[in-house]
Amino acid sequence: MEDSHPPGDRRRRFEEIYTANRARILGYALRRTSDPHDAADVLAGTFLTAWRRLDDVPPGDQARLWLYGVARRVLANHHRGERRRSALAADLGSRLSDGLTVHERSDGDLTDAATAFRSLPDADRELLSLVGWEGLDHGEIAAVLGCSRNAVRIRLHRARRRFARALERTGTPSPAATPISR
Repeated sequence: MEDSHPPGDRRRRFEEIYTANRARILGYALRRTSDPHDAADVLAGTFLTAWRRLDDVPPGDQARLWLYGVARRVLANHHRGERRRSALAADLGSRLSDGLTVHERSDGDLTDAATAFRSLPDADRELLSLVGWEGLDHGEIAAVLGCSRNAVRIRLHRARRRFARALERTGTPSPAATPISR
């Protein structure tokens, strides 16, 4: 779509619309979401649409009403996405619990290890998952986490120690304590 306003006028008009309506649209989103971050996403989505469709935004007070309509559609998309994510998480949780039930009958150590793993802080679980499940090396993990290789090495050492202690609390021998035959 071709802009009907010169770039400076276009920017100035958007800034005026944003300044005049930001607080109201944010309040609208905050009252309809459970998380302020989600409300901020709705605000951003609404004003992104306004910027892209600036020529469609009516003048004066009508702009606020138009923005409410856009925010309503952005919220609807947000809520649809939340419902999809919740349904997928429930399905995955059901499948995982079905899988764990089989393991619980055959091997309590796996359940104990899962319990110990879940008891760790989020940062430790993420780090151990990047190593164990994703197979990343220290350099790759450093890139993912935005820190140095040395920081990864230190954090990983501490996370493994905390995991070993958590395993001991469940009565499961930690892999580090199990002798390895050569």
